[in-house]
This record gives sequence, C-alpha cells and structure tokens, in this order.
Amino acid sequence: MKGRLYGIGVGPGDPELMTLKAKRLIMECDLVAVPVKKEGEISFALEIARGAVEIPEEKVLRILFTMDKEKNRREACRREAAEQVMKILDGGKNVAMLALGDIGIYSTYSYVHKPLLQAGYEVEMVPGIPSFCAGASKAGISVVEGNEGFGLIPSLKGMDQVEEALDVFDNLIIMKAGSHVKEICDLLAARGKADNAVMLSNVGMEGEYVGPVDPDREYGYFTTMIIKNEL
Repeated sequence: MKGRLYGIGVGPGDPELMTLKAKRLIMECDLVAVPVKKEGEISFALEIARGAVEIPEEKVLRILFTMDKEKNRREACRREAAEQVMKILDGGKNVAMLALGDIGIYSTYSYVHKPLLQAGYEVEMVPGIPSFCAGASKAGISVVEGNEGFGLIPSLKGMDQVEEALDVFDNLIIMKAGSHVKEICDLLAARGKADNAVMLSNVGMEGEYVGPVDPDREYGYFTTMIIKNEL
C-alpha cells in the first residue's frame, strides 16, 4: 500500500499557534519533509514545528527547491522533488511536508501537491495560520470588517501595483515589503493615508516588530504591511 502525503502549515512562528492536527500528523508520519533553497540551509518551518513536537534528525527529509533565475531549472527541480516524494510514498511511508503560515498561501508545497494529485497519490492539505492574520491580531486590528474587501500583494514589483490595488480594495496587505517601506510611505502620504498602515516584521520570531510604520527602521525578509482604509 502506498503512503500518504500531508502538506502541513505550521503557522507564522509561534509553535503554540500550530493546530492539534498538525502536531498529531507530524508525530505519526514516517518522515517530515522540509523545503530548502540550498544544502545546509536552516528550515524555519522545521524549527517552528520542533518547538511543539519532538522531531529527530533521522526523521527529517530536506528537499531542494532551487531559486535559480532560469525558469526551466526551477521547474526541473520541482519535478525532481515530486519524484523524490513519490518514491518514498511508493515504499509505503507517510510524509508530512511543512510550510510556513498556511499551506495554501504561496506555499512551496503546491509544487509537489499538484503532480502527486494528478498521478493518483493520496494527498491532504492541513491549514495553518497565515502570518498577516497572526500579525493583525498582535496589532489589535481586523484585516477586514463588515462588507470590506482586501487585496494581497505577495512580492512588490513597483508602486503602480500599490496604486492600482488601493483604487480597488478597502484594505491592502503587502508581503515582503521591507525594502519598499519609504516608497510606500511617500505614496500613502500623498493619498492622505500616512497613518493608516501597520508593520508586521518577524511575527512570532526573534526580532519581532508589530507597530506603526517607521521608514528609518531596517526590516527583514519576513515583513508585511497592512494598509487600512480606516485605522
């Protein structure tokens, strides 16, 4: 009998925010797979999970997902990753593959899930708490209220994106916003919304910052900005 693959969202950083189902499946599965961009890289998802569940090193399977600029190389690496997992499942072992935040929001897991699903393997997605939801809770604000809608920009390409999104949505979430803070602040000031944004940086991790936008502050990779119509 073939094994089963579980894609598991471990939340934004605090192990206490992992679901009971996530913890149980990590304990029950034969292997815990973690995506890495290069050999020897630390997996934040694994470190989060280890804060809630004992995961011995011999149970960990690190799967390479290159960030090469060449699309063909990235796709080839993803195929190899899916084939690697298939071979393990063919051996009858169950695999839990971890991802930060929610398993269905910009998760590397999707590159394995789709081909396995198409090939007839048993797969299941286990949700986790997205970082922007956890950060909004820490900031004491709602992402949306009443009939409001919100837009989500995963990786900012230019201020045109922000302009267009603000024209359409009541509220806006910009992920990986750390290197564009000053530009966004200038745009918001021009629109009379200079005080309508909250910064969420390293939520649930070391160096956490949740508070007003500070253009002079240095922000890391895990930085999200929430812009509200009314704060």
